[in-house]
Amino acid sequence: MKGKKDNMFTSILRKDGGKLVYTTNADEAIYKLFLDSLEPGQTVEIFLDANKDDGTLAQLAKIHKCIREIAKETGDNYEDMKLLIKKKSGLCVKKNVDGETVMICKSFANASKTDLALVIETIIEIGDMVGVNCR
Repeated sequence: MKGKKDNMFTSILRKDGGKLVYTTNADEAIYKLFLDSLEPGQTVEIFLDANKDDGTLAQLAKIHKCIREIAKETGDNYEDMKLLIKKKSGLCVKKNVDGETVMICKSFANASKTDLALVIETIIEIGDMVGVNCR
């Protein structure tokens, strides 16, 4: 298997008519590029996670507002604080690809009520440490 490549593809699919289908045409095109990059006989590792995206708008609003307030208080930027909270809440996974660690994080929008409740608990803990009331 000469020329075996490290590559990655991540997508969100939905069940439709007994099949998993792409939620966007762009994901389907990226998948085809991924498939074309594989060498004959190369293996692919797969992980499927069925998401229950029933998080509420109120949870999402609270999370984003609290992240903004914590970022302001600590002097961090919003995106860095959001990533830190996702990591501490268990919404990120790491994979070593060709000696480089790659991290993929679940979007808050695709999270369940339970996942978002854990995020809010993490935010409350961080808020308590830095003096921001996120309760």
